[in-house]
Amino acid sequence: MAISFFSEGTKFRYQNRNQTKNWLRALAIASGHKIKDLNYIFCSDEYLLQINQEYLDHDTLTDIITFDFSEEANEISGDIFISIDRVEENSKELGTLPNEELLRVISHGLLHLIGFNDKSEKEKEIMRKKESEAINLFTTF
Repeated sequence: MAISFFSEGTKFRYQNRNQTKNWLRALAIASGHKIKDLNYIFCSDEYLLQINQEYLDHDTLTDIITFDFSEEANEISGDIFISIDRVEENSKELGTLPNEELLRVISHGLLHLIGFNDKSEKEKEIMRKKESEAINLFTTF
């Protein structure tokens, strides 16, 4: 059950590692899942744009890209790339604290691996609700 944090193309270093690992495990368990191997890669806009272009054929900035490598049902394995530049910009635009926005994006990636989507308006509404619930749960760890 490995959860790891890396940085690519940025000097950002994630600080709340143990608290976040416990939180992520609890979120997975609450949804009937187990984390096998989960990597969070914090990066720059440029780094994530290159991944977006190369692997998804999209030429746009984004705050997160999630790659699902799970092989069994209810088992989570994947890489989650998060642009720190986008998180900071989104925080300013939304008027939220940077740490809260980062938690939202961290939980968003896990929620995708659990099976939640955000393509339709209804799915986005459910995703936002789940993100808020996850952020509220973080303070208990």
